[in-house]
Amino acid sequence: MSEDLLKTPLHAAHLKLKARMVDFAGWDMPVMYTSILEEARSVRTGIGIFDISHMGRIIVSGQGATALLQAATSNDVAALKFTQAQYSLITNYEGGIVDDIIVYRESDESYLIVINASNAAKDIAWLHSLRQSDDVVITDKSLETAMIAVQGPSAPAAVAKLFGDDSILDTPRFHYVRSEINGHGVTLCRTGYTGEDGFELIVLATDADAIWQSLLDAGAAPCGLGSRDALRIEAGYPLYGHEIDDTTSPVGALLMWAVSMEKGAFTGRDQIAEIRSNGPSRKLMGMVCKDRIQPRQGYTVYIGNEAVGAITSGVFSPTLGHSVAMAYIDSKYAKSGVEVEVAIRDKRAAATLRPKKNLLQP
Repeated sequence: MSEDLLKTPLHAAHLKLKARMVDFAGWDMPVMYTSILEEARSVRTGIGIFDISHMGRIIVSGQGATALLQAATSNDVAALKFTQAQYSLITNYEGGIVDDIIVYRESDESYLIVINASNAAKDIAWLHSLRQSDDVVITDKSLETAMIAVQGPSAPAAVAKLFGDDSILDTPRFHYVRSEINGHGVTLCRTGYTGEDGFELIVLATDADAIWQSLLDAGAAPCGLGSRDALRIEAGYPLYGHEIDDTTSPVGALLMWAVSMEKGAFTGRDQIAEIRSNGPSRKLMGMVCKDRIQPRQGYTVYIGNEAVGAITSGVFSPTLGHSVAMAYIDSKYAKSGVEVEVAIRDKRAAATLRPKKNLLQP
């Protein structure tokens, strides 16, 4: 029942816009307002906004915060300058992925971490289990704040216009600035999950409605989780529970760019090093299928009569006009240009393997 689900500060705004609501990780969230196709195209060609308040926002602070995050995460937080961010992984003792996160450095010993909604309680408990000092404080800010993604080629200019300050456009990718919109305090993060430019705005929950409406008034299209998923698949971005989970190695997931083996010890480092040395048994690849199909998680991928992998995510691409997917493929076949087939019930559809980051290419 929707009455039992958590609701973001923008829940009433979604109902007012007649969004179709669904249960996502225990939250009552908009899956679409008009159509996935229309919303995705709005982001690719103009500006779209997403309520992503369901994602977790925690502060890790106090003497020892840096040491805790160095031990718990794969990337090198000590290398971050103030107002800088990095994509990272929380790893377990087996070298698997507890969650993928973004870490923002606020000061010497204070970090904002954005985590997946489905993993919020698990992540917080895991960080507490690794905490070596009572001086380190983990504060959950999720319910007292909201988060709005503003994405698309017109997004940066629209945000700068709201601020009345073009200097915001100078904020580099994976950095943030703090300012105000119409008297409302905002943290503007130059990050996103669509493959387009833009910002992710963190605001007080009580300010969310006013800022959401300001963005709508500026011409932004409201977009739901359906188009967000389509856009991230086109861009080759992983989603927890699909491309990555507690059993997934960052080696096979091709996420070693977010792993700093040089920084020293961290949870699961030796296990990751062993898999990197021996080579992973499977690799995450992109896949292009010219047939108008819906490639779904779990569909088997074949070469001839040999099953060589399985799809993790797939979609009929609103941008390209054909189906794209990601799949784990046996390493010996995981090469760009390899022709495969996807089993869909009693039929097979031809597809070609591609690097997952190149799915937006024609």
